[in-house]
Amino acid sequence: MTSEHELLERARQFDLAALGIIYDQYSPALYRYAARLLGNADAAEECVAEVFSRFLHALKNGGGPREHLQAYLYRIAHNWITDQWRRAPPVTSLAPDALDELHADPERTLGRAWEHARVRAALAQLTPDQRQVIVLKFVEELDNATIAAALNKPIGAIKSLQHRALAALRRALDAQKDAE
Repeated sequence: MTSEHELLERARQFDLAALGIIYDQYSPALYRYAARLLGNADAAEECVAEVFSRFLHALKNGGGPREHLQAYLYRIAHNWITDQWRRAPPVTSLAPDALDELHADPERTLGRAWEHARVRAALAQLTPDQRQVIVLKFVEELDNATIAAALNKPIGAIKSLQHRALAALRRALDAQKDAE
């Protein structure tokens, strides 16, 4: 198993095998992260492509991470997603496999899609940092140290952000329920 430090050193030399390992290791999780926040498979694919494009550009210019590669890649994704949300709110679409499920059990499939849309709408009301902490902690199941590195904040600040984000998320979901 190659250490992250060794992998980064090889990537800085544009070792294609190292770059491939990095892509294979991190792209599925980045895709899931983007898809959950954006609610759109095409936008999630574009996000992953942009993350690795920016990563390669940073390496080419002598930049990029010296450590905490995963956190660095999530920070790029977070910034790109935040830019997308500023331009337009996320669009929800059913994934192709959800269409098969829709035929088999339409009530359950639409209920789940509705619930996902409600959560995305509630997440949209959080600050970008709060949103990222919630998704990284509870969806991606990253530890506080990795989240702190991704946001370039102390672990105590991450815990505080998480607490405030959960409270705000609860309020947003309760407000949605009251409006129904």
